[in-house]
Amino acid sequence: MSWLDQLAENVDELRRAGRLQQNGRSAEALPILDGVLAVATDPTTRAYALVQRFGALINLGRIAELATAMTIADNAVREIPDAFLRGQMHAFAALGAHLERNLDRGVTHLVQASRSLAAVQEKDSETAWGWHDLAMAYSYLGFHGHALTAIEQARQVGAAAGLASEIFAAPGIRLRNAVSLDHQGDTDGCLRVLRDIDAELTRYVAIGADQMRPGSRAAYGYSLARRAALGEETEADAAQWLTGGGDSVRTRDLQHLGHVCLTMAAGRPQQALSMLDSVPVSAEILGAAEPARLRSICHAAAGDHAAAHAADRYAFRLAAQRIDRLRDGYLDGVAARLDAQETQRDPSRYGDETLTDPLTGLPNRRQLERYVATMLTRGERAAIGVCDLIGFTEVNARHGRHCGDLVLQRIAGVLNRVMRRGDFVARFAGDEFVVVLPGAGTAQAAEVSRRITAATNAENWQILVPGTPISLAAGWSEVGTNGRTLSAALAAAAANRLPTRPLSEMT
Repeated sequence: MSWLDQLAENVDELRRAGRLQQNGRSAEALPILDGVLAVATDPTTRAYALVQRFGALINLGRIAELATAMTIADNAVREIPDAFLRGQMHAFAALGAHLERNLDRGVTHLVQASRSLAAVQEKDSETAWGWHDLAMAYSYLGFHGHALTAIEQARQVGAAAGLASEIFAAPGIRLRNAVSLDHQGDTDGCLRVLRDIDAELTRYVAIGADQMRPGSRAAYGYSLARRAALGEETEADAAQWLTGGGDSVRTRDLQHLGHVCLTMAAGRPQQALSMLDSVPVSAEILGAAEPARLRSICHAAAGDHAAAHAADRYAFRLAAQRIDRLRDGYLDGVAARLDAQETQRDPSRYGDETLTDPLTGLPNRRQLERYVATMLTRGERAAIGVCDLIGFTEVNARHGRHCGDLVLQRIAGVLNRVMRRGDFVARFAGDEFVVVLPGAGTAQAAEVSRRITAATNAENWQILVPGTPISLAAGWSEVGTNGRTLSAALAAAAANRLPTRPLSEMT
C-alpha cells in the first residue's frame, strides 16, 4: 500500500499531480494541487499537498514565492506526526535554501531530512521519492558522496515497492560531481565520470528501458555534450537527448548550455561564446563556475590562451568560494559544540538555569548579565553595542513567524561571524541583540560596527522577506568606565542607536 492510500481526501488528484512532477511537468501539477487545497479539510491531505506545492515552485524557479510557501507547508507538517512528511518537507526546504544561496540553512535541512526519512518504516514508492529528493538536495548543495548514498537508498526502497531501477538513475547527481571536479582542475576525473554516465545510458538504451524519467534526458544530453566540448567523441547523439524533459528551470538551462557545448565541439567557439552571453543561466544548476569554465574552453579553442587562462582562474575562484563557505560552516559548528560541552562540564558556573537562546543558539540575557558581572568584578571595561531590527513586527505580520525566526537567525549568524576573538554576542530580548567587546574603546567599536554593516550588506534579504522594509539600529556605550553598570551602559547605547538603510534593500 502506498503512503498516499492513507489519506482521507483527493488521493487520485494528488497521485496525478505527483506523476506530473516526476515527469517534469510542474506547471501542470500546480493548479491540481491548488484545487486540492481549495477543497480539502483533512490535515494530512493538506500538509502533503502544501509540501508538493512547495516542491513545484522550486522546480519552476519561482524563488520569490518560496519563503511564504515553505512557511505555510512547514506549519502544516508540524501538526502531523509523520516522518515521511517531515523528511520530504526538509528535503525541499534544503533545495529552496540552495536557490536562496543560504548554505547554512540548507545543511540544517539536509540533516533533518536524512534523520526523518531514516525513521520511515514503510518501503513504498512515496518514501523512495523522498530519498530521491534528498539525493537531489545533497547534490545541489555540493555533498556528492551523500547524494550517491541517498539515491542508492531510493533505488532500494523503490525496488521493494516494484519500481524499475532506471526511474532513480539520477544522472544529474554524477553530472554535478563531474563538473565540480573540472572546476577544481581535475579534468581527467571529470571525463571519467562523464564516460560512466555515457556507459549507463548505452546500457539502458540496449535493454529497452522505458521507465526513464523525462527529466533525466537533459542530464544525459548535457553529459554527452560536455564530454564532446572536452574533445571526446560519443556514440550517442547528444542533441537528441537535449530535447524534451519537462518545464523545469534545470532542464531549460541544461539544454541551453548543452547546445553551447555542441557548438564548441563543432568548431565554432566564437558562436558558442555569443550563445553564453545571450541567455543567462541559474548559478544553482551546475554551480556558478560552469559558465566561466565553458568560456575558458571556448577561448582556448579560439586560440586566445590569455583569455582562457583568465576565465579558468575565475571559474576556480568561484568554485573555491563554495569550499570556503563550507569551511566557515564547519568552524561555526565546532565552536557551537565546544560551547555546549563547556556548559555541560561546568554546571557550578551556569547552574541549572537555561543560558542559551534556543532560536539563535546565542547566549541569552541571563548569561550576558553574568558575563559582564564577572568582567566588572575583575576590574575590566568593555564597549557595549545594542542592535535591534526596525520593522520586525511587519515581517511577522506579512510573512509569518517562521520567516521572522529566519531573519533573527540570519542576524545572529552575521553578528557571530564579524566579532573578534573573545567578543561576546547575546540575544537580549525579542529582536534586540547585545555585543560586548572586552577592552575595546571607541575606535575598535567603530571598526566592529563597520564590519557588521558590511556583513549585512552581503546578505540577500529581499529573497527572505520580499517587499518588507527592515532596518538595523545600532548604538554603542561603555561599561566599567567611571563605575558605569551594565544597565546604565545598555540605556546609553540604546539612546545612541542610529538606523542604517533598510536591510531588505541590501542584496
